[in-house]
Amino acid sequence: MPDGPTITTIAEHAGVSIASVSRVLNGLPTRPETERKVMRAADELGYVRNAVARSLKSRRTHQIAFAMADIGNPVYLAMVRQIQPVLKAAGYRLVLHSTDAVVADEIDVLRSLGERYVDGLIMSPIRVTDDHLKMIETARAPVVIIGLVPDGTAVDNVRADSREGVRLAVGHLHELGRRRIGFLNGPLDTVPGAARDAAFREALEECGLPYDPALVEVGDFYREAGALAARRLLERDGDVDALMCANDLIALGALDVLRQYGKRVPQDVAVVGMDDTDLAAASWPTLTSVSLGSAERGRAAAQLLLARLEDGGRAPTVVTVPPRLIVRESTLETS
Repeated sequence: MPDGPTITTIAEHAGVSIASVSRVLNGLPTRPETERKVMRAADELGYVRNAVARSLKSRRTHQIAFAMADIGNPVYLAMVRQIQPVLKAAGYRLVLHSTDAVVADEIDVLRSLGERYVDGLIMSPIRVTDDHLKMIETARAPVVIIGLVPDGTAVDNVRADSREGVRLAVGHLHELGRRRIGFLNGPLDTVPGAARDAAFREALEECGLPYDPALVEVGDFYREAGALAARRLLERDGDVDALMCANDLIALGALDVLRQYGKRVPQDVAVVGMDDTDLAAASWPTLTSVSLGSAERGRAAAQLLLARLEDGGRAPTVVTVPPRLIVRESTLETS
């Protein structure tokens, strides 16, 4: 067999019909005993199913891509845990891309949809540029965006209300009597960084507190960056009595530095994070955090993509997941 085994030779080896082999290899229902015979024969003959040939024939790869900024961020892991089972139940495999938030890489992923290596794409960019929007409009396969895009963008979109989330956090700190509330944010040229900066200013105004640039540090959305930002803020103003952090990783870095400076949490400085990742409940002290519904957003994105694959002509859908404040030890003193 110079060209390798075929379904005919597998059928002969297994002692079943060619139709039975075809059904098994294409994942169609058949009797368990027949399936065992076919798969045993295929393995013994060294048969490798040609997924490329099948996809060319059906114009479906049964694969969906998920492109995220940082595969190590617990937010995206929470999304993956929800996206994968939804897609798997519908017969799709999940392909992961970690773009490191590099715009050029995200544009390449969108452009590569023309190669039909996947049937659709879920993407969660933290920067949304004109190039993103152009590629989304001309994408050769369905796209769902997790994150904020301009209103009217012709794409299925799942978003969090991070502005309301920041207001919940700052309002909570204000109710606890905190008046010198510092803010540790990520880059302002990102969608979440810009949204949370605006929301922090609004929340302070609602609480009747002045905005003080000396109590604000802009870094990045990583634990190390959070530690550096907290250190800079404390060295400049040691009287801060609360820290609002743009995500949990920043907050964990801030907790590290507060311990180094001998600051008690929450007695001296209360700390709030955002995203309510698994790390929030496992930190010491446990971290009060605003849940932005990462799991819910992942599940909704997968459902929207499946709906788009089923009906490509329907109007784009926008799903907004409301935030929830999860109060833990980093803001509430325990007796």
